[in-house]
Amino acid sequence: MTAPLLSVRDLSVAFAQEGRQSIAVDHISFDIAKGETVALVGESGSGKSVSALSVLKLLPYPTASHPSGQILFQGADLLATNEKELRRVRGNNITMIFQEPMTSLNPLHTIEQQIVEVLKLHQGLGDRQAKARTLELLNEVGIREPEKRLDAYPHQLSGGQRQRVMIAMALANEPELLIADEPTTALDVTVQAQILELLAGLKSRKNMSMLFITHDLGIVRKIADRVCVMTKGKIVETGPTKDIFANPQHAYTRHLLAAEPKGKPPAANDAAKPVMTGKDIKVWFPIKKGFFRRTVDNVKAVDGIDVTVRAGQTLGVVGESGSGKTTLGLALARMISSTGSIRFNGRDINKLTFNDMRPLRRELQIVFQDPFGSLSPRMSISEIIEEGLKIHEPKLSPDQRDKRIVGVLKEVGLDPATRNRYPHEFSGGQRQRVAIARAMVLNPRFVMLDEPTSALDMSVQAQVVDLLRSLQAKHDLAYLFISHDLKVIRALANDVIVMRNGRIVEAGPSEQIFGNPQTDYTRALISAAFKIETAPVGIVSE
Repeated sequence: MTAPLLSVRDLSVAFAQEGRQSIAVDHISFDIAKGETVALVGESGSGKSVSALSVLKLLPYPTASHPSGQILFQGADLLATNEKELRRVRGNNITMIFQEPMTSLNPLHTIEQQIVEVLKLHQGLGDRQAKARTLELLNEVGIREPEKRLDAYPHQLSGGQRQRVMIAMALANEPELLIADEPTTALDVTVQAQILELLAGLKSRKNMSMLFITHDLGIVRKIADRVCVMTKGKIVETGPTKDIFANPQHAYTRHLLAAEPKGKPPAANDAAKPVMTGKDIKVWFPIKKGFFRRTVDNVKAVDGIDVTVRAGQTLGVVGESGSGKTTLGLALARMISSTGSIRFNGRDINKLTFNDMRPLRRELQIVFQDPFGSLSPRMSISEIIEEGLKIHEPKLSPDQRDKRIVGVLKEVGLDPATRNRYPHEFSGGQRQRVAIARAMVLNPRFVMLDEPTSALDMSVQAQVVDLLRSLQAKHDLAYLFISHDLKVIRALANDVIVMRNGRIVEAGPSEQIFGNPQTDYTRALISAAFKIETAPVGIVSE
């Protein structure tokens, strides 16, 4: 038999914490053959990302260590390789797509600068050749009109567009092994299908191998040749993908296959009090050119939208990345400027100053999409959650604040004993639960939830949906729930609006939208959400 391209043998990973060692990965072994895709699947905290980071020695050494194991790439043990030799492997032979693109891309450099840097460093291309290759890569990963995106900075792109830039950078040098750590987490379902098709095509054409890390078993079925199921640092089951899905042997594998958000939202109530109302909301970003920077056109991110979010109800906002979903939410929360009328609890807030808005922030909270980017790395979990209490409830004693923190951590399913740890010590799913706890601790009236479950594994998604339902019922909360995951929207939202290119293409009760969609675009989104095969006809890339 041909030797595998990558062979992980008896690998263990330990982290030193407060004078003791914590085992994150416990004696795992797997191989990846040339041209093969192997998926590491498990819930947040199972050790799958730590295992992948070990391949390129990207863990925080010396805090991290390997009590046992070898990682053989083309016969050489990467764990025993010096830093100079590793630099030759990184970016050339093995590349990696990270889960959170906003923290992986340099916020001070344009998209062109970041991709060109890779091409110049590893291939020695000149400026003209590097730019031409950059345009090819952006086209390949589905960035629409890439010439207009070259000068953009990461914050000017949607979450899905940023992830596609990361994929372009990883594929720039046509690696032999691509490590993809949740590469489609931030993408809507139609773009997921496009990216999976792209990766599968590259793998086939280049005979590239792939280590694919995910919590989404629907994606695994589409892309992986073999599956390794992980939990609590161990691989509990491995085998060909079709065998794992057809006849799972381990109870944990069966648990993963059965896990997804279930149930129905509370009954719609048109008589409920409107908490947030928007009329003719517009957010236009000017395009300026020339020496005098005159406005020559506008990017109409949100273009004349009406919304109503009622107490105890959830309005779901769906659409592809770049459709304007998050921009609409930020406008309603008065985080960005907009025109039109915005009324919160009957009060027009669109013309209020920053200082006038500040007392309302307690009642109007946001849970952002990227928890690693929205949580301060210099603050402990306790300090992060406590910050809002100090500002909005200054009369609380330290003991009272701590009691509130413990209570909300229990509500979101985190161990209060971990509250003195820092965000980097938690998995992506755990960090998102911290972000939800930070919002909920202030007992808000309106919560904008921007892809709050996108970083969570399926079983935790179901738990968070149940948690949000119970909090809503208990406190009569109004939710604006932004998501590309239509399964979550169907389980939580009373009403749904479908957005495309800054406009509403369809709106109505959730049952109507999912049961009898009226537009081709909505039908394409629903088709992609509940059966990821190929990108539906009529769906355009970004």
